[in-house]
Amino acid sequence: MLVKELQSRNLPDLLTFLNGDKVLDKEDWALRRKEIQNLLTQEEYGEFYEPPFNLAYKTLDTDDNYCAGKVTLSKILLTVELRGGTYSFPIYSAIPKSKNPCPAFLHINFFEPIPNKYMPVEEICDNGFSLFSFCYKDVTSDEDDFSDGLAGIMYQGSKRTPTSPGKISIWAWAAMRVMDYLQTLDSIDKKNVAVVGHSRLGKTALVTGAVDDRFAFTISNNSGCSGAAISRDKQGEDIRVIATIRPYWFCPNYQKYIDREHSMPLDQHFLLAAIAPRNVYVASALEDIWADPNSEYLSCVAASPAYVLLGEIGFVYPDRYPEVGEKMHDGSIGYHLRAGTHYFSRYDWQMFIDYINKHKNI
Repeated sequence: MLVKELQSRNLPDLLTFLNGDKVLDKEDWALRRKEIQNLLTQEEYGEFYEPPFNLAYKTLDTDDNYCAGKVTLSKILLTVELRGGTYSFPIYSAIPKSKNPCPAFLHINFFEPIPNKYMPVEEICDNGFSLFSFCYKDVTSDEDDFSDGLAGIMYQGSKRTPTSPGKISIWAWAAMRVMDYLQTLDSIDKKNVAVVGHSRLGKTALVTGAVDDRFAFTISNNSGCSGAAISRDKQGEDIRVIATIRPYWFCPNYQKYIDREHSMPLDQHFLLAAIAPRNVYVASALEDIWADPNSEYLSCVAASPAYVLLGEIGFVYPDRYPEVGEKMHDGSIGYHLRAGTHYFSRYDWQMFIDYINKHKNI
């Protein structure tokens, strides 16, 4: 059933090079992955800015009695030094008082203070996870303005070129800098760090995981159009809508594919597959028609061959669309469909924790 559905959408073949040659082994995949990463940055999200010359961090505030004394909460100022100048943005960390290093979530967040409605900090920490969070607007605005925040430092007043970074790439770049900071902490199990985001920030998490191999888990919650969902024949939001209303999320080249999804040399299963062989997780909501749960699910199916080629299990799923409350946690690609609308719920976090505990690196 699902194979026929994917065939009807006429997706570009994940395991075929642009020149028509087939991807036959792991060595071929390494080259194909670079080709896919180039497509994603050149045609959709924009090129990534170079790493900073220097990264500095300063603890602004600490609460050792957070969560009844079980957790240390800190506010840290991260400063990056770039060719165009320096920029600082705050992050929060909530680290359980554990004798052993803890796995961690890096949450690209809609909010600065924690906890908040999208992040049940105590519950996450009680499950043995550290939590790092930054507000995306503290990095650069969610507007068509590339003169503010980190974008202003990167652009230096220059005009956007066809492949210039959109805001999603800039937010993802900032997440990579937080990961740089995590590498300095002995309290973190660096083999089991997950990047996670919801909605537009779920798209951002996927882009982060596709370019930064240090993340063992990449998690998108309700990321929809130009995130986890297949673009061809997608229901709800499509490229015309998203590239017209939010063109600044992407590079200008993405405009070429308005009403021309079937001409794209890529689709969103390429984004999921670029994370292989590391784990990727897609979460959908039954009533989130704008994101299109079916197209998010099909993307997991279509990305699976890359994992299988690399000797991983891939996506373990029934040959049908999922039922509400159903989870697929057996493979390298995880998925669940919950009841309700576009939201980041406690249930979603519980599913992510369950999946990581099942697949974490020893």
